[in-house]
Amino acid sequence: MSYEIRLATLDDVPALGPVEVAAGQLFKTVGMGHLSHKFMEPEMAAAFVRAKGCFVAEAEDGALAGFAMSAPLDHSVFIHEISVDTAHGRQGLGGRLIGAVSDWAKALGKPAVTLSTFTDVPWNAPYYGRQGFSVVEREDWSPAFFIIHAHEEESGLPIDRRCFMRKEL
Repeated sequence: MSYEIRLATLDDVPALGPVEVAAGQLFKTVGMGHLSHKFMEPEMAAAFVRAKGCFVAEAEDGALAGFAMSAPLDHSVFIHEISVDTAHGRQGLGGRLIGAVSDWAKALGKPAVTLSTFTDVPWNAPYYGRQGFSVVEREDWSPAFFIIHAHEEESGLPIDRRCFMRKEL
Protein backbone atom coordinates (compact mmCIF):
# COMPACT_ATOMS: atom_id res chain seq x y z
CA MET A 1 0.00 0.00 0.00
CA SER A 2 1.24 3.50 -0.68
CA TYR A 3 0.92 6.45 1.65
CA GLU A 4 1.01 10.21 1.27
CA ILE A 5 2.48 12.33 4.04
CA ARG A 6 0.72 15.67 4.11
CA LEU A 7 -0.23 18.58 6.31
CA ALA A 8 -3.39 17.79 8.26
CA THR A 9 -6.61 19.71 7.79
CA LEU A 10 -9.38 20.33 10.29
CA ASP A 11 -11.41 17.67 8.44
CA ASP A 12 -8.81 15.11 9.61
CA VAL A 13 -9.32 15.83 13.33
CA PRO A 14 -12.13 13.26 13.90
CA ALA A 15 -9.90 10.47 12.53
CA LEU A 16 -6.90 11.29 14.75
CA GLY A 17 -8.39 9.87 17.97
CA PRO A 18 -9.07 6.42 16.49
CA VAL A 19 -5.53 6.32 15.04
CA GLU A 20 -4.10 7.25 18.45
CA VAL A 21 -6.17 4.57 20.24
CA ALA A 22 -5.22 1.91 17.66
CA ALA A 23 -1.52 2.82 18.00
CA GLY A 24 -1.81 2.80 21.78
CA GLN A 25 -2.75 -0.87 21.83
CA LEU A 26 0.96 -1.67 21.64
CA PHE A 27 1.37 -0.32 25.17
CA LYS A 28 -0.48 -3.40 26.42
CA THR A 29 2.54 -5.47 25.32
CA VAL A 30 4.89 -3.59 27.68
CA GLY A 31 2.74 -3.48 30.80
CA MET A 32 1.25 -0.03 30.20
CA GLY A 33 -2.23 -0.99 29.09
CA HIS A 34 -3.63 2.04 30.91
CA LEU A 35 -2.16 4.15 28.06
CA SER A 36 -3.88 2.12 25.34
CA HIS A 37 -7.16 3.99 25.46
CA LYS A 38 -5.96 7.55 25.88
CA PHE A 39 -6.47 10.15 23.19
CA MET A 40 -6.16 13.90 23.12
CA GLU A 41 -9.07 16.25 23.15
CA PRO A 42 -10.22 17.21 19.63
CA GLU A 43 -9.71 20.89 20.50
CA MET A 44 -6.06 20.20 21.25
CA ALA A 45 -5.62 18.28 17.99
CA ALA A 46 -7.29 21.13 16.10
CA ALA A 47 -4.85 23.60 17.66
CA PHE A 48 -1.91 21.63 16.24
CA VAL A 49 -3.64 21.53 12.84
CA ARG A 50 -4.32 25.29 12.85
CA ALA A 51 -0.67 25.95 13.82
CA LYS A 52 0.45 23.89 10.77
CA GLY A 53 2.28 21.41 13.03
CA CYS A 54 0.20 18.29 12.36
CA PHE A 55 1.19 15.93 9.59
CA VAL A 56 -0.73 12.82 8.58
CA ALA A 57 0.04 9.62 6.73
CA GLU A 58 -2.89 8.94 4.42
CA ALA A 59 -3.33 5.51 2.86
CA GLU A 60 -4.27 5.20 -0.79
CA ASP A 61 -7.85 4.35 0.26
CA GLY A 62 -8.09 7.71 2.08
CA ALA A 63 -7.84 6.28 5.61
CA LEU A 64 -5.48 8.00 8.02
CA ALA A 65 -2.73 5.59 9.05
CA GLY A 66 -0.71 7.84 11.34
CA PHE A 67 0.08 11.37 12.42
CA ALA A 68 2.71 13.58 14.02
CA MET A 69 1.79 16.55 16.23
CA SER A 70 4.48 19.17 16.67
CA ALA A 71 5.02 22.80 17.58
CA PRO A 72 7.91 25.24 17.93
CA LEU A 73 9.44 25.09 21.41
CA ASP A 74 12.59 26.84 22.55
CA HIS A 75 15.04 26.65 19.65
CA SER A 76 13.54 23.54 18.10
CA VAL A 77 10.31 21.96 16.95
CA PHE A 78 8.97 19.65 19.64
CA ILE A 79 7.14 16.49 18.60
CA HIS A 80 4.26 16.17 21.02
CA GLU A 81 3.20 12.81 19.60
CA ILE A 82 3.68 10.39 16.77
CA SER A 83 1.09 7.64 16.37
CA VAL A 84 0.82 5.01 13.66
CA ASP A 85 -2.13 2.62 13.56
CA THR A 86 -0.73 -0.87 14.12
CA ALA A 87 -2.61 -2.05 11.01
CA HIS A 88 -0.20 0.17 9.04
CA GLY A 89 2.92 -0.50 11.10
CA ARG A 90 6.31 -1.52 9.74
CA GLN A 91 5.84 0.62 6.62
CA GLY A 92 8.33 3.38 7.52
CA LEU A 93 5.56 5.84 8.34
CA GLY A 94 7.09 6.95 11.64
CA GLY A 95 10.32 7.88 9.88
CA ARG A 96 8.46 9.67 7.11
CA LEU A 97 6.42 11.64 9.67
CA ILE A 98 9.63 12.59 11.50
CA GLY A 99 10.96 13.69 8.12
CA ALA A 100 7.94 15.95 7.56
CA VAL A 101 8.38 17.53 11.01
CA SER A 102 12.11 17.94 10.35
CA ASP A 103 11.42 19.67 7.01
CA TRP A 104 8.97 22.01 8.74
CA ALA A 105 11.53 22.76 11.47
CA LYS A 106 14.13 23.63 8.82
CA ALA A 107 11.62 25.89 7.05
CA LEU A 108 11.07 27.69 10.37
CA GLY A 109 14.84 28.08 10.81
CA LYS A 110 14.99 25.71 13.77
CA PRO A 111 18.21 23.70 14.13
CA ALA A 112 16.68 20.65 15.81
CA VAL A 113 13.66 18.49 16.55
CA THR A 114 13.01 17.39 20.14
CA LEU A 115 10.62 15.04 21.92
CA SER A 116 9.87 13.26 25.18
CA THR A 117 9.57 9.49 25.18
CA PHE A 118 9.93 6.25 27.09
CA THR A 119 13.52 5.10 27.55
CA ASP A 120 12.82 1.38 27.45
CA VAL A 121 9.94 0.91 25.02
CA PRO A 122 11.30 -0.48 21.72
CA TRP A 123 9.28 1.85 19.49
CA ASN A 124 10.21 4.87 21.62
CA ALA A 125 13.77 5.90 22.62
CA PRO A 126 15.51 2.95 20.91
CA TYR A 127 13.59 3.70 17.70
CA TYR A 128 14.26 7.44 17.88
CA GLY A 129 17.94 6.71 18.44
CA ARG A 130 17.96 4.86 15.13
CA GLN A 131 16.31 7.93 13.59
CA GLY A 132 19.20 10.15 14.67
CA PHE A 133 17.94 11.43 18.03
CA SER A 134 20.12 11.46 21.15
CA VAL A 135 19.18 11.76 24.81
CA VAL A 136 19.29 15.25 26.31
CA GLU A 137 20.91 15.04 29.74
CA ARG A 138 18.96 16.62 32.60
CA GLU A 139 21.58 19.35 33.14
CA ASP A 140 20.91 20.45 29.56
CA TRP A 141 17.13 20.67 29.88
CA SER A 142 15.48 23.97 29.07
CA PRO A 143 12.83 25.43 31.37
CA ALA A 144 10.21 24.15 28.93
CA PHE A 145 11.51 20.58 29.35
CA PHE A 146 11.05 20.87 33.12
CA ILE A 147 7.48 22.07 32.58
CA ILE A 148 6.73 19.19 30.20
CA HIS A 149 8.33 16.72 32.60
CA ALA A 150 6.16 17.98 35.48
CA HIS A 151 3.04 17.74 33.31
CA GLU A 152 3.90 14.16 32.33
CA GLU A 153 4.32 13.27 35.99
CA GLU A 154 0.98 14.88 36.90
CA SER A 155 -0.61 12.94 34.03
CA GLY A 156 0.42 9.67 35.64
CA LEU A 157 3.17 8.63 33.23
CA PRO A 158 5.90 6.48 34.81
CA ILE A 159 8.28 9.43 34.92
CA ASP A 160 11.37 7.41 35.81
CA ARG A 161 11.07 5.78 32.36
CA ARG A 162 10.92 9.07 30.42
CA CYS A 163 13.64 11.05 28.65
CA PHE A 164 14.01 13.97 26.27
CA MET A 165 15.71 13.45 22.93
CA ARG A 166 17.06 15.82 20.29
CA LYS A 167 17.89 15.46 16.61
CA GLU A 168 20.13 18.06 15.05
CA LEU A 169 19.08 19.07 11.55
